[in-house]
Formats: sequence, C-alpha cells, structure tokens
Amino acid sequence: MKKKFLAMLMASVMVLGLAACGGGSSDAATEGDAASGDLPTVGVLIYKYDDTYISTVRNSLQAALEGKANVEMQDGKGDQATQNDQLDVMISKGVDVLCVNMVDAKAASGVVEKASAAGIPTIFFNREPDTEVIKSYDKACFIGTNAIDAGKMQGDIIKELWDAHPEYDLNGDGKVQYVMFQGEPDNPEAIARTQYSVEQATANGLTMEQVGETQVCNWDTETAQKAMEAMLAANEGKIELVIANNDGMAIGCVAALSNIGYNTGAEGASFIPVIGVDATDAAKDAIAKGQMSATVLQDGDAMGKAIAAAALNAASGAEFLDGTEYTYDDTGIAVRIPYAPYTGE
Repeated sequence: MKKKFLAMLMASVMVLGLAACGGGSSDAATEGDAASGDLPTVGVLIYKYDDTYISTVRNSLQAALEGKANVEMQDGKGDQATQNDQLDVMISKGVDVLCVNMVDAKAASGVVEKASAAGIPTIFFNREPDTEVIKSYDKACFIGTNAIDAGKMQGDIIKELWDAHPEYDLNGDGKVQYVMFQGEPDNPEAIARTQYSVEQATANGLTMEQVGETQVCNWDTETAQKAMEAMLAANEGKIELVIANNDGMAIGCVAALSNIGYNTGAEGASFIPVIGVDATDAAKDAIAKGQMSATVLQDGDAMGKAIAAAALNAASGAEFLDGTEYTYDDTGIAVRIPYAPYTGE
C-alpha cells in the first residue's frame, strides 16, 4: 500500500533503533510481504500481555483476524512510554488500522494526534479514553464495556447473597462489613466498579460498612493476596465480604483466606464471600470448588471479535460498523459489550 511504502522510507532509521532496544514481542499472521500478499496490516497495542482478561481479548482478536489480515501486536508491559515508542514504530511501518488498549487512558490524546496525522483509523478498546478525545478524530472509536454496569451487577449479587445466606452476617448487626480491592487509583473502570458496587448494594436495601482503607492492588493477584493477608491480620473476625474490581485480585484474596482455613471448598469450612469481575477460568474454577461466590462476566471473546470486525472494515475503507451487528451507544463513538452475572449455576 502506498502509505506503507512512503512511511517506511521516511522512518526506517527510527524503526531500526527502536527494534534494537526491544519494547515487546511482535506476532504476525504471516511472514513477509511475499507471504502476506495484499492483506491489510492491523497494528495492536496491548497494555500488558500478562493480564488474564486482556489475554482472552487478544487471543480472540488474533484468531478472528487469521487469514484476513497481518497482525503486528506489541506488549506495552504496563508502561506508557514503552507503548508510545511502539505506536511510533507501527505508524512508521504504515499499518492500515490501529487497535489500542491504552496503558494510561489519559495519554490517548497523543495517540489520536499521531494517528490522525498519519490518517490511520484507530480503535481504542477495553481502557476507555475521554469521549471528547475520541470524537476529536473522525476515524476513531471505542469498543469496550460500561464499567458502571459491572459495579451495579456486583451490588445486585451482594443483595442476592445476603438474602440467601443470613449466616454471612457474622456479627448479626444487620450490616455488611466489606473490604474493597481496587484495580488502579485513576483508572475509570476501577473507580466506577468500586463506587457502583457499593451504591447498588445500598440501593438494594443493604447497609454497607467498609473495613479499613480501599486496597489498590493494580489488578494483580499476588499484590492482592498480600494485602488481604494484612487485612485479615488487622481485622480478625470483622470481615464479612470481599469485593474486588477483577478476578485476578479476587483469586489473590481467596488464596489468603485459604491459608488460614477459610474458603477451602471443604464441607463445613468457614467461608467469606468473594466477588470479582471478568469470569476468568481461574475464577470459574474457584466458584465451582466453593472457594469464591460469584463474578461478573466480561466477555473477552466477544470483545475480540468486535474489534476484529471493526478493524477489517476500516482497513477496507468502510465505516467501522458497516455490515455488522454492532451499534454505537448514545455517544456515537462507543460500542458496548454487555456484562452478565456469573455464579456457576
């Protein structure tokens, strides 16, 4: 494609320099132009490969593009500067479409500025930038979920659990003493899940009472396990519920509880309900074993397929959603993949 050839001539030195210093692995559907023929190239920037949920999205996306596009995929490793360098390389290579899972959603304006200057259609996904930033470029959209809905579903699950299990009120005071595990301090999804899970449970008639400070664990299992161990040591017998923004942290909390004899899945073992988000395989397994109560399904496979459909349209010069089943929400630029409660039943 003409822009790919020109861009490669203009920036070959930068490409070689950045390639020499690493910055993430690259996965391609085919090897070399001779093998790829006239297939478009889709550039995919992932915030962090070892995020369990995002791994589901990227695997689905790559599978949906197989045989239809060449895929250049990079691991941002949780570092925005690294992702910025990867973006520059992809633009210099002349990719036909960009699919961007931001490390820091607040940095999206820089992506829009560079992508629009190069005329490359851009799909942001999972980590949602400000709506006005996306709207500032007529070839940009967002595909993801509505974080408020995940929080509200957690709140509904809490109400159902307390109605079905009065024994969860350990001290019999009619209140729910809970601990909160938040993904990141400034992440919009983490903030919304933290806020609306409690607000919805309260709206459902429960009296919610937080134990200790909110534990910010950056979505990480090991970090959450250590934080939960400290919370248990400082608040023995006072915790009745664990709310986590994602299943990774929820599993860490389950591990901490299991280490002191709780949530082992054994008949008659003490149990504190733990609720997450994502419905990862690990969480489903923990629910099946009686170690975890519930989660909220965030359908990574569906998200990957939606991104692929929009990317292929954009690469062909069509509108993102032409000929698909997807529609924009009231913002006019965002496609929402619905959540669903998951209790294993």
